Amino acid sequence: MSALTDPAKRRWLGWGSLAVVFLLVNVHRLSTAVLSEQLVDAFAISASQLGTLHASFFFIYAVVQIPTGVVSDRYGARYVGAAGAVVLSAGAVAFTLSGGYLTAFLSRAVIGLGSGVIFVSTLRFCTSWFRVDEFATMTGVTTGIAGLGAILATVPLAVAIDRIGWRPTVRALAVVGFAAAVAVVALVRRSPSDAGLDPIENVPKQRTASLRETGAHLRALLGDLDQWLLSVVFFSAMGTILTVIGLWGVPYLVVVYDLDVTAASSFTLVGAVGMLIGAPAVGRVSDRLGRRHGPLIAGLGLFTLVLAVVPAVGDPPLPAVAGLFFLVGFSLGFVMLSLPIIKEKYPAEASGVATATVNGAGFLGGAVLPTAMGVVLDGYRTGDVVSGTVVYTETGYRVAFALTTAAVAAAFCCAVWLSLRRRRRVGAGGAGEAGGGERKG
Repeated sequence: MSALTDPAKRRWLGWGSLAVVFLLVNVHRLSTAVLSEQLVDAFAISASQLGTLHASFFFIYAVVQIPTGVVSDRYGARYVGAAGAVVLSAGAVAFTLSGGYLTAFLSRAVIGLGSGVIFVSTLRFCTSWFRVDEFATMTGVTTGIAGLGAILATVPLAVAIDRIGWRPTVRALAVVGFAAAVAVVALVRRSPSDAGLDPIENVPKQRTASLRETGAHLRALLGDLDQWLLSVVFFSAMGTILTVIGLWGVPYLVVVYDLDVTAASSFTLVGAVGMLIGAPAVGRVSDRLGRRHGPLIAGLGLFTLVLAVVPAVGDPPLPAVAGLFFLVGFSLGFVMLSLPIIKEKYPAEASGVATATVNGAGFLGGAVLPTAMGVVLDGYRTGDVVSGTVVYTETGYRVAFALTTAAVAAAFCCAVWLSLRRRRRVGAGGAGEAGGGERKG
């Protein structure tokens, strides 16, 4: 059979087309670190305006998560994913044509709007094309694409900008996005049967939920303590990863270790490699063991201990810092287990809205925690300014990292509470109470 007629192969073509779009999402998401000097010069903006420009992506991204879940459950990944690719690419073109801060801000928000539908749509596709015991693996593999995007958003993006300029580089990303949208339309279908193919063994048949049923699922989610506990986990832990690797990690290294920005960025590259390795590895192990809660708790405990090194020591040896950044990135794999946990608690036709509800909390954390860390740092300003950036003291960074450590410690406590609740339900014979069975540990 060819790759188009063999459902076991065809699913990888569909997933691959969506993964290309998700790769672009992560390049755009983290590109402002490399683009910062060009954007400040092009739009004559301050450092605070640059931070707001960066955050506009995350706020819009978080807001669209639940609507995306509802639409994905109803219409599938084909049209939602393709529309997202078109919108984010159109936003990228508009960004390159911007002549001032306001248009750049709005264009960046449009990029976030289109980007916000891709991850949930991809997971919705995986629900219909992959077995239940493959879902954590596919969540991890898909998340690993974020690590690859983070890598491309560092040195490769900087080299491209240096050679052809930032506007042509971003326009080139838009061209790739439009091409990927065509591929999504051509290759993605709601299920093997919708593609005219035989069903895949052990992949449950999917049905389309009515709007009334979707509303009922959403009301159940909003009243579900488990969902709120997982949302706190995702808000705190995902928000911390995006904060440390995406923003404050580099200034910390510049101030405390007197590194230049290029050398400091190599540590965030190590963190991106950790993301690339950790998400697929943890997802695969979780599927092989048939366990979600135990690895989530262990991973968040390790994450808390790793983060505590900076507030406890202040300036650990640089090799230790490299290891710290790698483990912060690797911890993404443990955090992503939150999505299979919530997905497996609800019926298959509610998988989009269930995963979107928790996923949105993570990107709200990605918008809130960097600002909260900045507020803490503002109490430790030195009065010096280097390259337009305010300099903070080492003590300020220790206190700020203590904030993220406390956030992840709270996530760890929520994960333990979640596991205790699950054990009580299992002991009382109530597993799968919401319609979708819950896995071990």
